[in-house]
Amino acid sequence: MADIGKTLREARLRGRIDIGEVEAATKIRAKYLRALENEEWDLLPGPTFVRTFLRTYADYLGLDSRLLVEEYKQSYERPSTQELSPFPSARGGRRARRPRRPLITPGVLVAIGAVVLIGALYALGTLWSDGSNSEESSPAGQATPTATPRGERTPTPTPSSRRRTVRLQIRPTGTVYVCLENVGGRELVNTTLAEGENTRTYRSRRFRVSFGTSLARMRVNGRTYRVKVSSQPVGYEIRPGRRPRELSAAQLPSCGG
Repeated sequence: MADIGKTLREARLRGRIDIGEVEAATKIRAKYLRALENEEWDLLPGPTFVRTFLRTYADYLGLDSRLLVEEYKQSYERPSTQELSPFPSARGGRRARRPRRPLITPGVLVAIGAVVLIGALYALGTLWSDGSNSEESSPAGQATPTATPRGERTPTPTPSSRRRTVRLQIRPTGTVYVCLENVGGRELVNTTLAEGENTRTYRSRRFRVSFGTSLARMRVNGRTYRVKVSSQPVGYEIRPGRRPRELSAAQLPSCGG
C-alpha cells in the first residue's frame, strides 16, 4: 500500500482543498494535519489521537479510513503486552471449573416440607379453637365484633428496585466522528456522522463515548448535553443519575483500536 501521508496529501490536492478548510471542517489543528501528511507521528499527542485524527481526516477526504488506520497500526504501533504473551496451554491455563453443588439438597427439601406441614396443622388447630370459643361466648343471633386498633396501618409491600439504566442518543450538529461502547466494552457506534444522522437510542448501565470534534450533542435520559469545544478528541463516561463525566486521553474508548 502507498504511504499513509502521501495518500492523504494526494487526495486533498486532487480535491483542491486547502489545509485551512480541512481544519475548519474537522476541528483538527493544521499542524496535526500536516504531521499526518508528513507521517511525523511524534508530533501527535499519542497513538489514540493518531488513529482518531487519521480516521476523521480520511473520512473527510472520502478515503477508506479503516484501511488507513489498520495500515498505521501494523506499520507503526508496537504490539501490546497481551498480544506478545503466549496463549495458555491446556495444562497451565485456566483451571477446570468444579461442578457446583446444589444449594438445596433433597434432605433440606424434605425438612422444609415437614416444617411447613407442621406449621399449617398448628395454624388450622388454632383457628378451630378460636372459632369454637367465639361461638360459645357470643349470644345467639349476634355477631362478635372485631376490634381494630386505631392508628395502625397495613404495611404496603414495596416493589423491588429495578436496576437503573441509561438511555443515550447521539445527535450530530455537523461532521463528527463518534466511538461509542457500552458497559461490556461492546462497540455500538464507530463511524463519522453528518448533521441530522442521529443514532438510535441505546440502553446500558454505563457508556463510554468519544468525539473527534465538538459538533454533536448527547441526549441522556431525556436531557441534552453539548460536547465540549476542543481541538482534541473529547470523551465522556455516562452513568445513571449523573452528568456525563469527561474522560482523560488514556481513558478514551478506541472502538477496536
